[in-house]
Amino acid sequence: MDSPQTRRVRETAHEYTELTLPNDANSLGTLFGGKLMQYVDIAAAISASRLARSPVVTASIDSMTFLRPIRIGQLVVLRSSVNRVFNSSMEVGVKVLVEDLMTGEQAHVSSAYLTFVALDREGHRVNHLPQVVPETPEEIRRFAAAGVRREYRLKTRASAH
Repeated sequence: MDSPQTRRVRETAHEYTELTLPNDANSLGTLFGGKLMQYVDIAAAISASRLARSPVVTASIDSMTFLRPIRIGQLVVLRSSVNRVFNSSMEVGVKVLVEDLMTGEQAHVSSAYLTFVALDREGHRVNHLPQVVPETPEEIRRFAAAGVRREYRLKTRASAH
């Protein structure tokens, strides 16, 4: 199962954390939405790079909904992994949690799905990326759902042209 042409989902998994500081917050003392989107992109890029072992770029990000605010002094916890690999692109899922460092309580803030492409040294797309192998029931569910989301993205993109 472990060949140069495959990677286990867990080999792409990454946890990224950031402490919310005053410079990252708006006048209400909550994290800027754009800053959270930056964190999501970084976490996803790390997972994508772990799969591709080459530079990666963001091709798209699905919509993000912010379920609760993140306040100054709270920890942002981002968990990312590659859900599925296609010919020259891959979907990366990121789950965002907020942790209150005084109580240890965590709550779900947002989830996002990003599409990445890998690039070679000349900046061209890399085709035939290593396939990702889901092992757990959750990874298998995310793998299947990524295929459905990809079909929707392709239809949406085709209708936009």
